[in-house]
Amino acid sequence: MRQLHIAMLIGSLTKGGAERVLVNLADYFVNSGYRVTMVTQYRWEDEYPLNKKVKRVLSDISKEETSKSRIVNFKRRFMKLREIWKSEKPDVILSFIGKNNMMAILTSRFLNIPVAVSVRADPGQEYYNFWMRTLARNLFARADGVILQTRQCLGFFPEKVRKKAVLLRNPVSGAFFRDRYRGGREKTIVAVGRVDENKNHELLIRAFAQIAEEFPEYQLIIYGEGELREKLRLLSGELQLSERILLPGSIANVADAIYRSRIFVLSSNTEGVPNTLIEAMLMGLTVVSTDCPCGGPADLIRDGYNGCLVPVKRVDKMTEKLRFLLNNLHIADEMGENAAKTSEIFAGDKVYGEWERYLCSLCRTKVRDKC
Repeated sequence: MRQLHIAMLIGSLTKGGAERVLVNLADYFVNSGYRVTMVTQYRWEDEYPLNKKVKRVLSDISKEETSKSRIVNFKRRFMKLREIWKSEKPDVILSFIGKNNMMAILTSRFLNIPVAVSVRADPGQEYYNFWMRTLARNLFARADGVILQTRQCLGFFPEKVRKKAVLLRNPVSGAFFRDRYRGGREKTIVAVGRVDENKNHELLIRAFAQIAEEFPEYQLIIYGEGELREKLRLLSGELQLSERILLPGSIANVADAIYRSRIFVLSSNTEGVPNTLIEAMLMGLTVVSTDCPCGGPADLIRDGYNGCLVPVKRVDKMTEKLRFLLNNLHIADEMGENAAKTSEIFAGDKVYGEWERYLCSLCRTKVRDKC
């Protein structure tokens, strides 16, 4: 019997939350007997490793094909992607993020291939101007499936899109499924993520600076690469905290690095459902997050029970929460215990099964018993 063929579309596999989710899904599907083709526009050095059984196809046009005209380049990219669908003949296309979603819908028209598009953050951020938003709202109505992360995201779309939209959880790496650490915790406050404007690590650094003198034994460690890393190093120096604020970049095993930490902080301006927050909660860390659109952290955290929520861009409120938790470690530990319990809904097999059933339901040709 022929294998079900799933094509996945994304810009690249550089290290980010959406890219990690798609790589995890590809790994699950190919190990479950499906045929998987990963289509990306670019290939970079700093990418998540892809299962060797997954076929990789590049959709970008070559230097020789590139014109000075943006319209010509768009047409050539459009035709190349359409030719990929014709050649690969997938049973379903799963697209992630922004323009990729619109291209997946447009290039697969009249090819009789169902398309599922996935918005991974605030739709107002992914589709950042009037024309993009108008196009997304209209094109998504043509998609066979629409995958969102939070209920807040539904409000961006018209009723005809909301009717077909589903909420699917992020699959999480097995490395984070472990018993909560019971020993003495390291005196560290940690953050994990791309070091860019949206993650707003400057807020966290300034909040830490406000409590640094009260808690001289604590360090702040921010794991991740990004264009603002050097700027944050300089800020740490200006605050005379270079020895206590560390930015080691990306590391191979995040789970081991943060497992014994006292507090995990997410300081973003906007998020979908953040992988790093889920992972920290799975391991029972005490978590503090900004209550940012499109509501992902608020879907995970009940303030004061399994973590803390603070308003976006409020250094004073972040400072207040960190001070409270470090002064009341027994409460912090209770929150960590509750975080580990409430994040059990992200158990790997359950989440992967939801994605599997959904994509199979979109296939017009049912080629496997499990579909």
